[in-house]
Amino acid sequence: MYCKDMENNATDSMISLLQNPAFISAIEGMADFCFEMNPDIDMAYDYVCDQANVSTFVADGPAWDLFYDMWEVVQSQN
Repeated sequence: MYCKDMENNATDSMISLLQNPAFISAIEGMADFCFEMNPDIDMAYDYVCDQANVSTFVADGPAWDLFYDMWEVVQSQN
Protein backbone atom coordinates (compact mmCIF):
# COMPACT_ATOMS: atom_id res chain seq x y z
CA MET A 1 0.00 0.00 0.00
CA TYR A 2 2.84 2.40 0.80
CA CYS A 3 4.40 2.08 -2.67
CA LYS A 4 1.06 2.54 -4.40
CA ASP A 5 0.40 5.70 -2.36
CA MET A 6 3.80 7.08 -3.32
CA GLU A 7 3.17 6.26 -6.96
CA ASN A 8 -0.18 8.06 -6.92
CA ASN A 9 1.36 11.12 -5.28
CA ALA A 10 4.11 11.25 -7.90
CA THR A 11 1.61 10.94 -10.73
CA ASP A 12 -0.81 13.47 -9.25
CA SER A 13 1.89 16.10 -8.87
CA MET A 14 3.36 15.62 -12.34
CA ILE A 15 2.94 18.56 -14.71
CA SER A 16 2.01 17.46 -18.21
CA LEU A 17 4.12 18.36 -21.20
CA LEU A 18 0.94 19.86 -22.63
CA GLN A 19 2.06 22.94 -20.70
CA ASN A 20 5.44 22.93 -22.50
CA PRO A 21 5.54 25.13 -25.64
CA ALA A 22 8.45 23.13 -27.09
CA PHE A 23 6.45 19.92 -26.81
CA ILE A 24 3.39 21.47 -28.47
CA SER A 25 5.61 22.85 -31.24
CA ALA A 26 7.16 19.41 -31.76
CA ILE A 27 3.70 17.83 -32.03
CA GLU A 28 2.69 20.48 -34.56
CA GLY A 29 5.87 19.85 -36.56
CA MET A 30 5.41 16.09 -36.47
CA ALA A 31 3.02 16.16 -39.44
CA ASP A 32 5.62 17.74 -41.76
CA PHE A 33 8.30 15.39 -40.44
CA CYS A 34 6.11 12.36 -41.07
CA PHE A 35 5.10 13.45 -44.56
CA GLU A 36 8.75 13.98 -45.50
CA MET A 37 10.33 10.99 -43.76
CA ASN A 38 7.48 8.43 -43.60
CA PRO A 39 8.76 7.18 -40.22
CA ASP A 40 7.41 4.42 -38.03
CA ILE A 41 5.86 5.42 -34.70
CA ASP A 42 9.14 4.92 -32.82
CA MET A 43 10.97 7.32 -35.11
CA ALA A 44 8.16 9.87 -34.77
CA TYR A 45 8.34 9.51 -30.98
CA ASP A 46 12.10 10.07 -31.07
CA TYR A 47 11.57 13.13 -33.26
CA VAL A 48 9.14 14.67 -30.76
CA CYS A 49 11.47 13.91 -27.84
CA ASP A 50 14.39 15.47 -29.69
CA GLN A 51 12.48 18.57 -30.76
CA ALA A 52 10.94 19.07 -27.30
CA ASN A 53 14.26 18.32 -25.58
CA VAL A 54 12.74 15.62 -23.34
CA SER A 55 13.92 12.08 -22.76
CA THR A 56 10.45 10.51 -22.65
CA PHE A 57 6.76 11.26 -22.27
CA VAL A 58 5.23 7.79 -22.18
CA ALA A 59 4.18 8.19 -18.53
CA ASP A 60 2.51 11.55 -19.28
CA GLY A 61 -0.94 10.33 -20.29
CA PRO A 62 -2.27 13.56 -21.82
CA ALA A 63 0.96 14.15 -23.76
CA TRP A 64 1.03 10.54 -24.99
CA ASP A 65 -2.62 10.76 -26.06
CA LEU A 66 -1.95 13.95 -28.02
CA PHE A 67 1.07 12.36 -29.70
CA TYR A 68 -0.83 9.18 -30.58
CA ASP A 69 -3.86 11.08 -31.87
CA MET A 70 -1.58 13.15 -34.11
CA TRP A 71 0.19 9.98 -35.24
CA GLU A 72 -3.12 8.43 -36.29
CA VAL A 73 -4.12 11.58 -38.20
CA VAL A 74 -0.79 11.74 -40.01
CA GLN A 75 -0.88 8.03 -40.87
CA SER A 76 -4.41 8.30 -42.28
CA GLN A 77 -3.31 11.20 -44.50
CA ASN A 78 0.03 9.75 -45.53
